[in-house]
Amino acid sequence: MTTENIYRLIYFDEYSITPKYLQLTHSILKGIEEGKIGKDYILPSINDLSFELEISRNTAEKAYRHLKQLGVVNSVPGKGYFISRSDFKQTISVFLFFNKLSAHKKLIYDSFAATLGEQANIDFYIYNNDFSLFKKILTDKSVDYTHYVIIPHFIEGGDNAHEIINEVAGKKLILLDKLIPGIREEHGAVYENFEKDIFGALKEALPRLSNYQTLKIVFPSYSYFPDEILKGFQNFCQEYAFDHLVVHDIREEEIKNGEVYINLMEDDLVVLLEKVRQTKLEPGKNVGIISYNETPWKRFILEGITTISTDFKKMGAIAAEMVLSNEKKRVEVPFTLTLRNSL
Repeated sequence: MTTENIYRLIYFDEYSITPKYLQLTHSILKGIEEGKIGKDYILPSINDLSFELEISRNTAEKAYRHLKQLGVVNSVPGKGYFISRSDFKQTISVFLFFNKLSAHKKLIYDSFAATLGEQANIDFYIYNNDFSLFKKILTDKSVDYTHYVIIPHFIEGGDNAHEIINEVAGKKLILLDKLIPGIREEHGAVYENFEKDIFGALKEALPRLSNYQTLKIVFPSYSYFPDEILKGFQNFCQEYAFDHLVVHDIREEEIKNGEVYINLMEDDLVVLLEKVRQTKLEPGKNVGIISYNETPWKRFILEGITTISTDFKKMGAIAAEMVLSNEKKRVEVPFTLTLRNSL
């Protein structure tokens, strides 16, 4: 086999957000596993690889460096890179499918990838809460993955998502963040209990909430967030006799004294903070702010924004442990209140 033939084995998926150096790495590893690349096979130079694949030198260098760390590739100064072993096999191959990219989703990914370690191949995709894109990416995949790890959140049109998942994932499925009905096969799940979680977090915050008259939740009408959050919010307000309102567009809202705003979307939080800044109201005294989903920067804005959040690092780690152990259990991830100066 000549060196040039390796280019027939390398494939970059336009829908995948897995870094190109990892896609390049996985293509070479797959070629080794399938016996198409053998021991002592001479690999293209970094310059040739960069030119032929139209990628940066840095991408090519990172791929070779990663392969060297795995013990699959070695190099000789002045002669280049070659396959040093052909018995390497990645026994775990994961199709990881997120609804969107965000700070807290990155926490899930980083924890998931770190727990799996280097011996697992992760193909990472985003469908932007779009069911049509979800269906296209999932059904177009021809790779035989050992596991499908999916976050199933859709803005609209996801009523038959279970049918697509049943057809493709079967017993290889692990659901993340949210349970969906209709999955036939036994499967794993690491999820939030949205209705119970917000009720419990607000109950824990009751001593501070009692300083306010009205609770408002900013819940855009065009949103992927589950309605169970609204149910938990409304149940809490009714049980503890708070005036309450669902705000669909924070841009149209007048910020008033004695109100608490529970915010779900990061973009809406920016708008809310700007509107509060334009008033003479002081967060934590005249107006309260609670933000959904803990992220590091919320510790510092307004000297600390109160959050209610699941443990995203734990979610990623538990899902990875299920992959490693091939367990099919259901784990409800803890949901916590972090009190700060904004309430």
